[in-house]
Amino acid sequence: MEVYHLSYPNHLYNNKKNEPYALAIGFFDGVHAGHQAVIQEALNKGKEQNMKTAVMTFDPHPSLVLGGRKEQIFYITPLEQKIEILKELQVDAVFVVRFTSDFAKLTPSQFIESFIKQANVKHVTAGFDFTFGAFGKGTMEDMEQLSKGEYTVSVVGKQVLSGEKISSTRIREELKAGNMEKVKELLGRPFMLSGVVIHGDKRGRTIDFPTANIQPAEGQYTPATGVYAVKIRVQEKWYDGVCNVGFKPTFNNPDEKKLSIEVHIIHFDQSIYGEEVIVHWYNRIRSEQKFDGIEALKAQIAKDKLVAIDYFKQA
Repeated sequence: MEVYHLSYPNHLYNNKKNEPYALAIGFFDGVHAGHQAVIQEALNKGKEQNMKTAVMTFDPHPSLVLGGRKEQIFYITPLEQKIEILKELQVDAVFVVRFTSDFAKLTPSQFIESFIKQANVKHVTAGFDFTFGAFGKGTMEDMEQLSKGEYTVSVVGKQVLSGEKISSTRIREELKAGNMEKVKELLGRPFMLSGVVIHGDKRGRTIDFPTANIQPAEGQYTPATGVYAVKIRVQEKWYDGVCNVGFKPTFNNPDEKKLSIEVHIIHFDQSIYGEEVIVHWYNRIRSEQKFDGIEALKAQIAKDKLVAIDYFKQA
């Protein structure tokens, strides 16, 4: 899969091979089940018309430019993760368009000339609510009307689950509530968090439950505090685990708020500091709580471990 990083006006795609593309276009944060329907439509069109399939996405989040937000945006799928998921979906190319102030000023027709026609796109697929161009004035009806017969258009209707639209906003709400099984349904796969194992306070070793302290990739959304049944990939191998997200109230001063993500890896005893890992989240076992002492905490962690083992046995 080829990845092209584009910016306006200096770095536009030069299709030297003049290959035609069936293009799926959208921000695609989460690459959830609704997004996958759009991408699958592009894949189908590409196959029907003997074209390669491409996905066009944008970076950073438009609200950072349009809304003037100064706080950090947290993504369901940061860009690198998004690209890996698109690779698994077997698209041929990804166009990552840099979302800047200049780009945001493009009219719908200018956007089409620079980013659709110059790329030799012969079919465009997007969701029913996709908009483009300055102030989001361009709709999918405009996309078709401005084609002048140079490409065709298909629009994917609203995708629903349990009677509600599948959306990135809905997924964030479920993540905030810790509803990982619902998140899995909406995404079509478990929620994934990538990060690096760093040194922590090493208290887990003192209570016979050593943990991998994970520093997540910058800008990645973190689920609600609590204890979860997870799987973790270490050195290309998957292990069952119990993950605690929280502020360790049994040990820490309640006034010192520092979020930690720690995974006790079941049937694992290796030093993995500095390793890049991936965590798949499956089920929230309980909320975070403060215990009266170390023994009470150890007893609860042992119970949590058994719950996770039983969960994966039945999965």
